[in-house]
Amino acid sequence: MAEDGARHALKIPPGFWETTATRHTPLEDVQGIATGIAVAALGVAMLGHLGFLTGGTAGLAFIVTYATGWNFGLVFFFVNLPFFALAIGRMGRAFTIKTILAIAAMSVLTGLQPHVLQFGPVDPLYGAVLAGMLLGLGLLALFRHRASLGGVGILALFVQDRFGWRAGLMQLAFDLTILALSFAVVAPRAVIYSVASAIVLNLLLAVNHRRDRYVAM
Repeated sequence: MAEDGARHALKIPPGFWETTATRHTPLEDVQGIATGIAVAALGVAMLGHLGFLTGGTAGLAFIVTYATGWNFGLVFFFVNLPFFALAIGRMGRAFTIKTILAIAAMSVLTGLQPHVLQFGPVDPLYGAVLAGMLLGLGLLALFRHRASLGGVGILALFVQDRFGWRAGLMQLAFDLTILALSFAVVAPRAVIYSVASAIVLNLLLAVNHRRDRYVAM
């Protein structure tokens, strides 16, 4: 009774903090999104350390960063700005708000990371595969809490929801196109490792991100 009275006083809808088979609580969203951002940021740090890239808007941000020396976090945030209109128009206000917050947090974290995390020598193939797995796991956590890291991820989720096509396979096609542009800023060997990383990332999403297996929102 006391709990119901407090909920009424705060105007919180019934079940707001209760998990169901189809809905996460706000606390679960915060935990899941924060974990996804942290894991994805670690993958970005690994790629940056090795001089590799990835696909999506993060790949575009890497290309601009390698070409100009600008801060990756700032470039990543601004590259994503044009996609916010698609997110709010097609994916809903809650998805858009969570995605904007995730992108902002990712930008800040990748900016701070060089001051708190440093790598020694890393085998390039191992690093590429590990970075792809980390980015894939981070995006999977975000997708399952109805958020993304913007850009191509938003478009891939929209296409999956609208047409039923796998988000991971859609993003792989976009990523390979973006990676083809990277020959202008990095050596061909780095591009090959970057492609391997992107394949690992998107296969992980294609296998694990399915609406018929995970329906919570």
